[in-house]
Amino acid sequence: MSRLPKAPGAPIEDKSQLVEYMASGCAPRADWRIGTEHEKFMFDAATLRPLAYDGAPGIAGLLNGLTRFGWTPVKERGNTIALAQDQASITLEPGGQFELSGAPLATLHDTANELRTHMDQVKTVADEIGAGALGLGFIPQWRRDDMAWMPKGRYAVMRAYMPTKGDLGLDMMTRTSTVQVNLDFESESDMVRKFRISLALQPIATALFANSPFREGQDSGFLSLRSQVWSDTDPDRCGMLPFVFEEGFGFERYVDYLLDVPMYFVYRDGQYIDVAGRSFRDFMAGRLAELEGQLPRESDWVDHMTTAFPEVRLKKYLEMRGADSGPLDMLAALPALWVGLLYDPAAEAAAADLIADWTVAEMAALRDEVPRSGLKTPFRGGTVGDIAGQVVTIARQGLVARARRDGSGADESVYLAPLEAIVASGVTRADELLAAFNGPWQSSVLPAYEACRY
Repeated sequence: MSRLPKAPGAPIEDKSQLVEYMASGCAPRADWRIGTEHEKFMFDAATLRPLAYDGAPGIAGLLNGLTRFGWTPVKERGNTIALAQDQASITLEPGGQFELSGAPLATLHDTANELRTHMDQVKTVADEIGAGALGLGFIPQWRRDDMAWMPKGRYAVMRAYMPTKGDLGLDMMTRTSTVQVNLDFESESDMVRKFRISLALQPIATALFANSPFREGQDSGFLSLRSQVWSDTDPDRCGMLPFVFEEGFGFERYVDYLLDVPMYFVYRDGQYIDVAGRSFRDFMAGRLAELEGQLPRESDWVDHMTTAFPEVRLKKYLEMRGADSGPLDMLAALPALWVGLLYDPAAEAAAADLIADWTVAEMAALRDEVPRSGLKTPFRGGTVGDIAGQVVTIARQGLVARARRDGSGADESVYLAPLEAIVASGVTRADELLAAFNGPWQSSVLPAYEACRY
């Protein structure tokens, strides 16, 4: 959700400029990279309470402590609200979820190293200040009112607007954590193919990565409560995007979709101006009452793109958004799954064949049921678990074919090991947590803070 401020760029006067902006993301296969983002909950190790920005331990202290590792503070109104280093950043979600937005990297081995380095740095500082980091998709113990809000102007605007569109938007903002991967495409037709595959298979990823079964100390009734929360956040900007599967879909059609997504804010002179519910089309015509006569800049479009939350999001790359955050091996498994499916031509063709005759109605039904039933969700006489097995097998074939090896000679398929174990057993992380909750934990979620701590 977060991003660092960028230069304003040229004025936007015509839709064609927006289409050209999206198309400028096309890159030759040799230049394709892997960008992995993941969030985690930070908590007070003594009380288990989520960290506020100020105080000891606090998010501000954690950010300050990480500067010793070469991270540069990014400030807003005097508060450090992010850190930057080379092409990576550390940002804050509304409830203090701590997010690494990784650099664009060439291999999954590089991604795994980046994840390990980041978590080592966070753990070093967290231990010093008396904090811990929790790898779950939904915070298990605390209520919405227990979550502290981060001092970022954009979140104040969103906090006011979210409850007008759905009942769970504030939960999404403060109590969920995810892992996602950002991948490149070669051309518009390649983007369309990848978008369709990844959107159709997003519920399969949700099932495999289900890791959020608890709500306020109880069994929530969902294996991925994080995913369920998104279904009642804001219908204008969330969901499965059926138009992606329509004939003629491309950059222009996605731009039209974004132009119909209501705005949240405009960033000017260090301030977030509340324009929630207004039209970007009116902005392009100079008709925003709050900015009368002003035209949007490229930076405004970039901001606006970040306020649409479909299951797969298109920018100058594709973002896969359907997975709960989790332990370190699962954080590496998420990019492995999608790189295996989409970065090898034969694997991509096999994935396209797998979903070729799926209907939009079937995909929507999967999206609705998977958060509750996970791998056991029925599908065409079998289950989502059956499909997951095929998907992971295709991904393995794709990673083996890529033949990107580390210093010990292992290819990237090693990062699929936790998914292969889940497919073989039919037991997800959420299932394991519920078994512990109903067994040795004696109906308490408090042991999860140790079991799921990085």
